[in-house]
Amino acid sequence: MANNFQEKANFIWTVADDVLRGAFHAYEYGSVILPFVVLRRLDMVLELKKDDVIKQFDQFKKSLDEERMIPVLRQAAGNINFYNHSFYDLRRLAQDSKNIELNFGNYLNGYSKNVREIIENFQLEKILTKLSKNDLLYQLVEKFAEVDLSPKSVTNHEMGYIFEELLRRFSEMSNETAGEHYTPREVIRLMVSLMFAEHKKELKGKGIIRTVFDPACGTGGMLITAKDYIHNEINPDLEVVMYGQELNEQTYAIAKSDVLIMGENAENIRQGNSFTQDKFKGQQFSYMLSNPPFGVSWKKEEAFIENEANDPHGRFSAGTPRTSDGSLLFLQHMISKME
Repeated sequence: MANNFQEKANFIWTVADDVLRGAFHAYEYGSVILPFVVLRRLDMVLELKKDDVIKQFDQFKKSLDEERMIPVLRQAAGNINFYNHSFYDLRRLAQDSKNIELNFGNYLNGYSKNVREIIENFQLEKILTKLSKNDLLYQLVEKFAEVDLSPKSVTNHEMGYIFEELLRRFSEMSNETAGEHYTPREVIRLMVSLMFAEHKKELKGKGIIRTVFDPACGTGGMLITAKDYIHNEINPDLEVVMYGQELNEQTYAIAKSDVLIMGENAENIRQGNSFTQDKFKGQQFSYMLSNPPFGVSWKKEEAFIENEANDPHGRFSAGTPRTSDGSLLFLQHMISKME
């Protein structure tokens, strides 16, 4: 597996260096490349049923509005939670260099609403304008059309590795702390195995449902690894429902797209500040794990957090740490959500 994911990540890294150098700063590479990785993955998941979706869309587009079209096109796509009714994917876009900008817009607009919302978080509009201005959009599309990110070639687990390896490299280029976006899967597996070590007996049997929550979920690696561990090591029949919140728009979009592709409820992955915008207010969960950003200031949120700390029923009533490190706040946030 390592060789497969490393080979794909290396190729994508080479694409970034070959195509973007000179037109984009190094710190901008990630914001350009990562959405194209997501789009290529989505394309390849949809590839087998692409023409069936187009056929159904053409048949019903005059008689059904977008909302009523959703179940029809989901079924045509193979009973998955998203689709693209445009004629185009990255491979077909690469066949027409002269109309790349017009066709690319048609391609993005053909996605279902849940994917368009993911794409919006990548803030692609400015990126596409700059790519077009420098005559690079077609080159980038052509390069990505060569990458095989189909589920047969790359498992969901390997896809997570690819995203995280690219995030690590792009973070290093932009002088960011890679740990703000990325936790090695080996560390995650250790955390997960420790968390479930004393719970294996109670998780055996039929009809069991458990929830897993990460309030700083990044690309969703901890949630996906926890689910995989339960199914592979404890009980394949147990229903695991994943919930996550993420501040960074880019990593949130990656997590949501990964969960969507897995056939899970992508609405359970939400974007926002876990301290000031608790998107799961009043909810409690069976299991929680997280690698919050240690040593990150919460000075901007100080007034909101101190106000809640004065409420004896608030999440932070036990007291607040120094404003230079909010990790203890994440711990209190998670304690408030324990079943």
